[in-house]
Amino acid sequence: MAKVDPLTTTWADDEVTVMHRLRDWAVTFDELQRHLSSWMRLPGTDANALGQVVWAEQAGEPLSPAQLARQIGLTTGATSVLIDRLETAGHVTRHRESTDRRRITLRPTASARAETERFLAFAGVEIATTLQETDPTTLRAAMTFLTSMTAAAATANARLARHRSSPTP
Repeated sequence: MAKVDPLTTTWADDEVTVMHRLRDWAVTFDELQRHLSSWMRLPGTDANALGQVVWAEQAGEPLSPAQLARQIGLTTGATSVLIDRLETAGHVTRHRESTDRRRITLRPTASARAETERFLAFAGVEIATTLQETDPTTLRAAMTFLTSMTAAAATANARLARHRSSPTP
């Protein structure tokens, strides 16, 4: 893939509009996260973490505390304290499910799962309707594009993390 200088490239109107729409989605999704936080009566970071735990379980890939820390952008120590709060509040449990008893996975409790499902049933109607009404060709094109954009952002994030940890001249 050719490298494009974002500062000197002449951008087409559609390219600019797509970037604006991606930003709009990110801002609106963040607002939904804040509503989940209020709904669950949790601080924003705790609600985000709970959402990650619920979504991972639904995908059949429960998170470890270290994976959760990476996803929510906290240190492992801060994440451990956050998990303790969620566990004390009755929202998550720690499990040793693999043959390696040192490996811990996080699972939402039945009550946390039920409450997040109640939230999604109330708040997710428009999103679910839009997904159901979008033709499969458009959905596949969106998946391909979003997968590429996510990979590009992940590469940039990895480069920034390496830069941050390396000594500066």
